[in-house]
Amino acid sequence: MEISFHGKRALVTGASKGIGRDIAVQLSKCGAKVIAVARNADLLADLQKEAPSIDVIRADLSDWKATGLALANVGDVDLLVNNAGIVILKPVPHFDEDDVDRLFDINVKALINVTQIVTRKLIERGAPGAVVNVSSQTARVGLERHSVYCGTKGAVDAYTRAAALELGPHNIRVNCVNPTVIMTEMGKLGWDDPVLADPLKQKIPLRRFGEVREVTDAVLYLLSDKASMITGESLLVDGGYVAA
Repeated sequence: MEISFHGKRALVTGASKGIGRDIAVQLSKCGAKVIAVARNADLLADLQKEAPSIDVIRADLSDWKATGLALANVGDVDLLVNNAGIVILKPVPHFDEDDVDRLFDINVKALINVTQIVTRKLIERGAPGAVVNVSSQTARVGLERHSVYCGTKGAVDAYTRAAALELGPHNIRVNCVNPTVIMTEMGKLGWDDPVLADPLKQKIPLRRFGEVREVTDAVLYLLSDKASMITGESLLVDGGYVAA
């Protein structure tokens, strides 16, 4: 199944590394004009070396107003991937207010902010669009030391459904993907130790964690016209974990 995004402009947040970087690169290879947004200037420069056609914008997405200023002149965007996210791992009694604020600022508020910026312009243009939010299997199931992170991803799924309902009449689709553990830099924070990782893998019917490209492929499918009748969905990329 060939997917083409020729003539489309795509914005990807958290695009300097991990899943977001691969999504940006693969979108570019499929013909999209990609705008990569992230906080780390050095990593964005490295991304441009790999894919010179990608435009980059440095922005601290945890700052609502600064994000608006950074994206004020981004131009028309047809496709949006809200990938930026962080994790903080602590037992339930040990999270402090700063932890909670940081997690919700990046994982939820930034996603809402960027979605508003992009979809507002789509509606003004009368143009169709597609949004994919990178959520997590933890929106459906709990994991130890992930309680607040789970809360943010549950919020992402709920926002996705409501946004899809409201934006559907404008021909703007909104979906999310919900991966299991992916061994990116962030994934390794919680699961690099085999003592922790192996029992979780045994709960996954496919008996392994996911690969970055498996998430990217799901995102590209949901952005594409191949998924033209799909909106408001949370697509699990979890090897069957939630089904087990």
